[in-house]
Amino acid sequence: MAMQNPYNQYKENNIKTASPENLTLMLYNGALKFINQGKLFIDEKNVSKSNDAIQKAQAIIQELNITLDMQYEISKNLRSLYTYILDKLVEANISKDKAILDEAGVMVTELRDTWKEAMKLAKMRK
Repeated sequence: MAMQNPYNQYKENNIKTASPENLTLMLYNGALKFINQGKLFIDEKNVSKSNDAIQKAQAIIQELNITLDMQYEISKNLRSLYTYILDKLVEANISKDKAILDEAGVMVTELRDTWKEAMKLAKMRK
């Protein structure tokens, strides 16, 4: 049996043992990582790799979107934001426009930072 890369094993264990709140944070960070990779690959004129990176960001935002609990009013607002971000990612991927990726990245960063702040506040209340 082949031994797994220790770093990959560590990442896999982190994901398996993370709380739902931390998983959401990881998803936001992953989306930002892939948006930034997409911009780098656009700079390098690597259409294939930019496409792959942007599609990974799209998949993450889609996952956040479809897992919303729509019984809460905030979920309706988040659905609108996620849909807008997805549209921007598709547009950026088609046009290979870094400015559109920047716009999506700013929105994801704001969502991530708000999520981190909510996590802090929730911990303080325990």
